[in-house]
Amino acid sequence: MKTFDSTEFKQGWRILLLALVGVATSSSSLLLYSFSSMVVPLEQSLGWPRSELQAAITALSLGTIVASQLAGWLNLRYGLRRVTVCSLVVLTLSLLTLTRFGESIWWLYLGFFLVPLAGLGTLQITWSHLVNLWFEENRGLALAVILSGSGLAAIGLPLLTTWAVTRWNWQTGFIALAALPVLLALPLALRWLMPQHRATAVASPPERTTHRSGLLLAQALRSWRFWVCNLSMTLVVSCVVGLVTNIVPLLQDRGLSAMAAGQVFSTFGISLILGRLLVGYLIDRLWAPGVAALALLMPAFACVIFAVVAPDPRWYILATLLVGVGAGAEFDIAAFLIARYFGMRDYGRLFGAHLGLITAGAAISPLLFGALFKSTGSYQLMLMACCACFVVGPLLLLSLGGYPIFADSSNLHSQPAQ
Repeated sequence: MKTFDSTEFKQGWRILLLALVGVATSSSSLLLYSFSSMVVPLEQSLGWPRSELQAAITALSLGTIVASQLAGWLNLRYGLRRVTVCSLVVLTLSLLTLTRFGESIWWLYLGFFLVPLAGLGTLQITWSHLVNLWFEENRGLALAVILSGSGLAAIGLPLLTTWAVTRWNWQTGFIALAALPVLLALPLALRWLMPQHRATAVASPPERTTHRSGLLLAQALRSWRFWVCNLSMTLVVSCVVGLVTNIVPLLQDRGLSAMAAGQVFSTFGISLILGRLLVGYLIDRLWAPGVAALALLMPAFACVIFAVVAPDPRWYILATLLVGVGAGAEFDIAAFLIARYFGMRDYGRLFGAHLGLITAGAAISPLLFGALFKSTGSYQLMLMACCACFVVGPLLLLSLGGYPIFADSSNLHSQPAQ
C-alpha cells in the first residue's frame, strides 16, 4: 500500500475547497437532495399526487443528460472559468423561476428539466475535471473530498427547505436554494478558478490534450470495460436516486413527522461524506473495483431493513446510513474509474458520456417507483427491486480487471495494453 503524500493537497487545497462548495451547490445536488422534503408540501399546497411528483426527478435527470454533454464541449471550447461563472449566476435565476409554477404539474417538469441546463457549468463533470488536472497520486481521495459536497447538501438541504417551508411556504424553499450558488460558490470561483499549476490545461485544453495519455471517446465506446462501468453504475445510481427521493415520504407514512423524517434523512449526508472519504483513500491504494463493490453492496442491507424491520427510528437511521455509504462511493468511483481505465486525454467528453448514460438509466427510476407506489400503495416492491440492483451492479465491477497501461499519448492511436 502506498504511503500518503500531502504535497498535492498543500498545492491544491483552494481548488478542493472551491470544488467541494461547487458540488454542494450544483444544480443536481440542490434539487435532488431537497426534493424529498418538498414532496409533501407540494402535494398539500398544489394538489399534485405524490406518484406524479416523482417524474420531476426524471425531468431533472433528462436535463442533466443534455447539460453534461454540452458542459464537456463548452469547457473545452471556452475554458472552465468562463463557463462555470456564467452558470452559477444563471443557475440562481433559474431556481427563482421555480416559484412561479402554473396550475399544471408540467410546469414543474419543465422547470426541473431546464435548471441543469442553466447550471451546466456547475455539474460534477466540471469539478471532477478540475480536480483530476491538479491531482494524480491522491486523485481518489481528492475526488472523494470534493464529491462529499453532495453529502453536505444531503445534510443541510432537507433541514433548510423544511425550515423555510414550515415558516413561510413552499416557494421560500426554492428561494433558499437559489441563494446558495451566488452566495457560496460564485465568490470562490471568481477568486480561485484561475489557470495555474496543472490547471493551466483548463485554460487551453486543445493545446494540452495531445500531451495526455488515454483513449478518445470513439475508442472508449468500443471498449467492453466502458459498458460494464455504464451498466453497473446505472443500476446503483438509479436505486440511490429512488431511495433518496422517497425516504422522507416513506418515513412519514410510517408515522414520523416531517421534521423527524428530515432529521433521519440528514444522517444520509453524514455517512455519504464518511463513505466517500474512506473509499477515496482506499481506491488510491487498493484495487478500486473491489473497494467499490464492497461499498456499493451496503444499500442492499438498507433495503432489507426498510422492508422487513419493525418501525423504529434507530433502525431507520441505520438503514439511511447504509444508503449513504453506497451513495458516497458512486460518483467518486465513477470519476476515478473513467480516469484510470480510459485516461485523461479525452476525460471531459468521456465522463460526460458516462454521466449522460447512467443518468438516462436513472431517469427511469422515479417513474418506475412512482408507478409501483401508485399500484401497490406501499414501498415494498420498490425496496425489493432496489435490493436486487444493489447486489448485481457492484458485482459487475469485479470483471474490470487490472488498470490498463496506455501508450505514448503523442500517438493518436494509443491503445491500452491488454
